[in-house]
Amino acid sequence: MNIRIFDDLDTLYTEAADLFADLSEKSIREKGCFTVALSGGSSPKAIFKLLATEEYAGRIEWDKIYFFWVDERWVPLNDDKSNARMTFEALLDKVPVPEDHIFPMYKDNILPEEYAREYESYIRNILGKEGVFDFILLGMGDDGHTASLFPGEEILNEKEKWVSAYYLKPQEMYRITLTAPIINKAENILAVAFGESKRHALHEILKGAYNPEMYPMQLIEKKENFLFFTDHQAMGK
Repeated sequence: MNIRIFDDLDTLYTEAADLFADLSEKSIREKGCFTVALSGGSSPKAIFKLLATEEYAGRIEWDKIYFFWVDERWVPLNDDKSNARMTFEALLDKVPVPEDHIFPMYKDNILPEEYAREYESYIRNILGKEGVFDFILLGMGDDGHTASLFPGEEILNEKEKWVSAYYLKPQEMYRITLTAPIINKAENILAVAFGESKRHALHEILKGAYNPEMYPMQLIEKKENFLFFTDHQAMGK
């Protein structure tokens, strides 16, 4: 894992937007498209807003990007809790992405478990049988979860499925998520987590014993292609 510690969040967001733009150019040049899976939350929102500005939007070939999501609350797309809604408002409604290149993690009139299987088929259709995303953007909760891989949940043991849906009792709602196996296949992974509230979990993930049941972010393999953007508060420095 490559860790970068930033003095301020504006620089962090700019570096993340630069990374997205640079990787998109490289992938499109080499194979004609760029496949991504995005997270929700406040830090991705800031990155998305930056990508929608003229500085970035003009250098990115949006019609050659395929957008998937890392995870989602099982709520309608117009719900305030929807990660997809946030991404549309911050980015996708402002740039020329073809509608058939966007795959929200929600669909009306279907059970979440059924849609998880359908969503996996969408990934296979675009990415092929290997299922290798060009870029995945992750966040991390104060408890060390990433995507919808929460501490103590059975989904942490998933080895075969690429997408899974389950009822998260503490939140009294269904979640749908990419699993650790497909996240770890990605060509490039960026995790963004900052602030004092992340300090304990981040310390355990980086320096503690391997315990993904308690700190699911540890399921993401610490390889060269895994970047972690954080700040001094989260690192305790």
